[in-house]
Amino acid sequence: MLADSVREVTVHADVLALLPDPATVRNCLDIAEDAARAVHGSMAAAHIGADPERMIAAPEEVDLQILRDMDENSPNQRFERVAGAFADWKRDRPDRESLLLDDCRGDLDRCVTAECHETALVVAPCHGNMDARDAFYDLLFKEHKLVLVPPSGAYAGNLLGHVVIGWKPHEHAQRTVVTARRWLAAADRITVLSVKDKADGSYQRTARELLDRLGLEGEVVAIGSGGRSVGETILDFAGSASATCLLIGAFKHGYLLELLLGRVTRHLLSHSALPLMMKH
Repeated sequence: MLADSVREVTVHADVLALLPDPATVRNCLDIAEDAARAVHGSMAAAHIGADPERMIAAPEEVDLQILRDMDENSPNQRFERVAGAFADWKRDRPDRESLLLDDCRGDLDRCVTAECHETALVVAPCHGNMDARDAFYDLLFKEHKLVLVPPSGAYAGNLLGHVVIGWKPHEHAQRTVVTARRWLAAADRITVLSVKDKADGSYQRTARELLDRLGLEGEVVAIGSGGRSVGETILDFAGSASATCLLIGAFKHGYLLELLLGRVTRHLLSHSALPLMMKH
């Protein structure tokens, strides 16, 4: 069956554009295309959405999904809008004709696992409709995927022209850099940024050691915050350095603690005008 062959291609793609929200379809697809091309890898696209008629869930969860139809339309209507935006994007270039859109609806966490479990990099929005928000946290906290979040505004292109890495020598930050090595190796320029380094320079030293161990060329920079938050400092530096992508280790703590403590990641997700690559 065609649906089975599309799913087979999707789950084994190097880069997956996950499309839960019609408003972010074009940005996700453009960024996924650039990310796949940069590493000479394959790209796929998939719509996911919660559908109470296909869910196995508590009655309260089903009722919540039914109520959202008043604001976000029905699951079928949401899919049709995503499929329409996908078709419009494909028509822009003839070499996109072979790319097909997979579709998974029902229990959202099951769909996220089914579509993304084998994928190296998932491009997905963090804001938007309920499906987008829920899928984003599933990707980070349940699937522990490397996620590339599109900016809220227009995507400027040149994804890997200059990647700025926000660095502290924490395990989750190191895992993120290691997981993203394939894309960092394809970057034209890498800058590792440490904000408020220790007196012994340990942030810079560990950053240089990690770059050397991974065989990556990059500049290591340490700056003070000047009274600003770490998130503001990173974004100000990225703007002054003409960065094209930010890479961070997302959310040091678990989900519940991050609701209270995840200030840097939340600030970057809310205010970055650049694609943001992250992993928990």
